[in-house]
Amino acid sequence: MQNAIELHNVHHSFKEKEVLKDICLGVNKGEIFGLLGPSGAGKTTLINIMTGQLRPTGGESLIQGADSHALSGEQYKKIGIMMDHFGLYERLSCYDNLKFYEKLDGNRDENIDRILKKIGLLEAKKLPVAKLSKGMKNRLSFARAILRKPDILFLDEPTCGLDPNTTEELHNMILEEKARGTTIFLTTHNMHEAQKLCDHIALLHEGIIVEYGNPSELCRKYNHQRRFMIHLKNGNDVLLGHERESADAIANYLKNDELETIHTTEPDLETIFMELTGGKLDQ
Repeated sequence: MQNAIELHNVHHSFKEKEVLKDICLGVNKGEIFGLLGPSGAGKTTLINIMTGQLRPTGGESLIQGADSHALSGEQYKKIGIMMDHFGLYERLSCYDNLKFYEKLDGNRDENIDRILKKIGLLEAKKLPVAKLSKGMKNRLSFARAILRKPDILFLDEPTCGLDPNTTEELHNMILEEKARGTTIFLTTHNMHEAQKLCDHIALLHEGIIVEYGNPSELCRKYNHQRRFMIHLKNGNDVLLGHERESADAIANYLKNDELETIHTTEPDLETIFMELTGGKLDQ
């Protein structure tokens, strides 16, 4: 089956600075793919290349089998983009912003109120964008991106700087888009977001992909300690090795009703990134 997105040996330089180095990726249709890396790693540059806003210095970027820099108008209508309030007009109201893009795509505006209600902005439909909070602007940006019911949705740090409640709302809307069959390419430096949403992720460091895979499988792959962390009802913590002898100890804690919680010690994506690069995702 053809991938929704394919990158073949993509590299890019700004003057003497090489920011992407031979990126090779395939994103399956209908999945949420996460590109993780700190600020300056090249995430936004890669999205700009895939969405046809920037031509790479070398390599090939394909969207549903077509060169991303030679898409027709109809092909481009199947792509949604959310990038730092990209395409929002500050003086226009929420409603008029969406109406403008509906008309631009040749559609009627009968779906605007429904989408504004879905993202919790129906009561603010007449407010100009300039008066919206950051969370409201992010939701409107997301609405603009999904207005055309895209086959592929690019989200660049969609929850950066948002409070937990707004982040949760946006996560639910992203998962709704996936359920609709949309392919979603997400950039983030938030490891919890990636582990919650993504089917596959790639770790990007200084323009190079240093690891790729399913988040849970990667955490198991780098589980060098292989231990159990046990918290007892008396408040003590016990660390046991991942070995046969530990089974008897765990059984005794259960038998004596002493065990409160038990967890394995797999690393999170932040720990894996630090092990591979020596840096942090949230830099």
